[in-house]
Amino acid sequence: MRAARLIKMVLLLQSRPSMTAAELARELEVSERTVTRDAQALSEAGVPVYADRGRAGGYRLIGGYRTRLTGLHRGEAEALFLSGVPGALREMGLEDAASAARLKVSAALLPALRDASRTAAQRFHLDAPNWFTEPRTPELLPAVADAVWDDRRVTARYRRGEDEVERELEPYGLVLKAGVWYLCARVTEAADAADATDAVDAADAADAVDAVGGDVGDEGDDADFRVYRIDRFVSVVPGGQRFARDGGFDLPGFWAQRAEQFARSILRTEVVVRLSPAGARRLPYAVDPVAARQALAAAGPPDGEGLLTVTLPVESEEVAHERLGALGPEAEVLAPESLRERFAADARRLAALYGQGAEGRTAIRRPDVRPGPPGPILDA
Repeated sequence: MRAARLIKMVLLLQSRPSMTAAELARELEVSERTVTRDAQALSEAGVPVYADRGRAGGYRLIGGYRTRLTGLHRGEAEALFLSGVPGALREMGLEDAASAARLKVSAALLPALRDASRTAAQRFHLDAPNWFTEPRTPELLPAVADAVWDDRRVTARYRRGEDEVERELEPYGLVLKAGVWYLCARVTEAADAADATDAVDAADAADAVDAVGGDVGDEGDDADFRVYRIDRFVSVVPGGQRFARDGGFDLPGFWAQRAEQFARSILRTEVVVRLSPAGARRLPYAVDPVAARQALAAAGPPDGEGLLTVTLPVESEEVAHERLGALGPEAEVLAPESLRERFAADARRLAALYGQGAEGRTAIRRPDVRPGPPGPILDA
C-alpha cells in the first residue's frame, strides 16, 4: 500500500513544478505528517525530493529527475491502453498523435508488459453510438478540437431553427454523448445577452436544440457557459486571442448538471395514469426513467384492484401518446381528457381491426394526428 503511494507521490511531483504538503495530502488521501515521512523515505531511497521552506514552500524534484514506467503491473498497463477512445480520437484529428503516444508508452514499459495494448484490444471495445443510428462526424469537429486544446477563442456560426446565429466563444471542452458531439463553451460578454435566449424549446427539442442556456447550481459560476451541438455549426473561425481558462471548471460535473437540467426542462406536461403491476414495472422502460421512478415513488398505495395511479411529467401530449402506447392494456390514461380520447380512438381502431377475420379486414388508416418529437436531443 505504501509503495503504491510513494510511486504516486513521485509521479505527482514529476508532473508539476512543486506541490505543498497540503496538496499532496489531499491527492494521496493521507495526513500532512504522512507526506513528510514519505518525502523523507523517498529521499533516503535516492529520489531527489527537496522541501522548500516558508509560506510559499512545498516539495519538488530537483536535477530534472524522471522515473520510467517500470512500476506498472499488468492490470495498470492494460487499463492505460483502454483509456483512449479510438473512434473519438480519429474524429478529432488526433489519431496519429495517440498512436505515437501509445508507441512511446509501449517502449517505456518492461518487456513482459509490452503486449498490454494487444491484450486490452482483444478484450474490450467501445462502440459509442446508439443502435440503429448512422454516426456522422461533424465536418468542423477538428477545428473545434484544435481550439479547445489551444485555449483559443473562436467565432462560430450555427443553425438555430431556421436562422443562423453568430457567437464569439471560449471553447472549454468536448463531450461525446451517444454518438453526438457537444461543445461546452463560455460566451463572451458581448454575446452573453444575446445568448440568454438560446434556451431549450420543447417544440423542437428532439431535432434542433443548439444551445442550452441558464444558470447551473446555486452559485452561478457556470452561468456564462452554454452547450452547443457541433453538427449545428456552419462555420468556426479561430481568433488570434487566447483566453485564460478557469482552472476550477469541472467538465464532467458541468455536463452532468446541464444534462440533468435539460432533461427536467423539457418535461413540461403532466399526465395521470393508472397502472397494473406489470405496467408499473415497465414504465421506466417506456418513458424517461428518472421521471418514471420519481412518479412511482410519489404515488400512493394501490387501489382495491391492485392498480397504481401516478402523475407523470412528460415532454408533450404527443410524446406521451407514443411512449405510453407501448404499455398497451397495462396502462390507462385518466388525464388530460384529450390524451385519453386519443387512446380511446386507438382502442376503437384496434377493436375494428381484430374484431373481424383477416380476410374481411379493411386497410389500416392512420389518424390525423401530428407526431411528436422522438425524445430529448441529449439522448439522441
